[in-house]
Amino acid sequence: MKPAVWVLLFSFLPHVTDVNAPRELHHLPGDGRLTTIRVITWNIDHGSNLDQINAELRKREPDLCLLQEVDQNAARSGLKDVAFELANRLGMNASFGIEFEELSQEKDGAAYIGQATLTRLPLNQSRVLRFQRQSNFWQPHAWLPSNLPMMQRRLGSRMALVTELQFAGKLLVVYNPHLESRSMGLIQSAQLDEILADLQHHYPPNTNAMIAGDINSKYFPSIFLRKFEQAGFHSALGSRIARTHKIAMALDWIFVRGPVTLDDGNVDRSALGSDHYPISVRLTAVSEPETHR
Repeated sequence: MKPAVWVLLFSFLPHVTDVNAPRELHHLPGDGRLTTIRVITWNIDHGSNLDQINAELRKREPDLCLLQEVDQNAARSGLKDVAFELANRLGMNASFGIEFEELSQEKDGAAYIGQATLTRLPLNQSRVLRFQRQSNFWQPHAWLPSNLPMMQRRLGSRMALVTELQFAGKLLVVYNPHLESRSMGLIQSAQLDEILADLQHHYPPNTNAMIAGDINSKYFPSIFLRKFEQAGFHSALGSRIARTHKIAMALDWIFVRGPVTLDDGNVDRSALGSDHYPISVRLTAVSEPETHR
């Protein structure tokens, strides 16, 4: 069965209202005039070590967190709503988008995994960009027991959570992707093309934009770096390619487009709670010169 068919089936399951409608939590109005923010992206490995993850985020005092592999009602993470639990503890606005239903993690209703964006900025709206190009690796099969965690059988598909925020008095469009981990980079590259096409289709060319998350660029990361640079984005780490996983090399990135400076870009390998390491950067808006007629 093709991935698109599984997405359609996923959408009509009786316990799901709309898998393409993110859930939002608004704790504070936020200050959209801020001109400097601390940004973190982190694959939190389901959020099973929630207390550690909360402690690591709290001591870094981020204004914008882009999290991947975030569980909702999954057995391995204590049936918690990890995204909203973190948002409540940190006092941040949040958006959570569903990537997959995790069939082997269901004990008390449906279990999901997805991406979460937490922020102190005003959160205008959010949506899910579900990729057309997918791997069929994760699909259930009659000959594979879906209730065994090691099989990782899932319904759904890879996506990017898109949030529209206010930063320095302007729109900041944030893409929080978790690209495919299978293939030798071909599917990842195609999914990245879909993000760039979505940005071009929905927003004017001068819109400030961020793409930050788990790019799964373990194969030829330099190619992905050049691809972003050719699209007008700059990496939080500059030209450096840094290991962001305990084993799998460079997977996670922060890329930004627009009149901003990126300072103190860092991969923090002292962080506890996940098999990935968080990347952080200080983002500062640069005043554009006024044009006179």
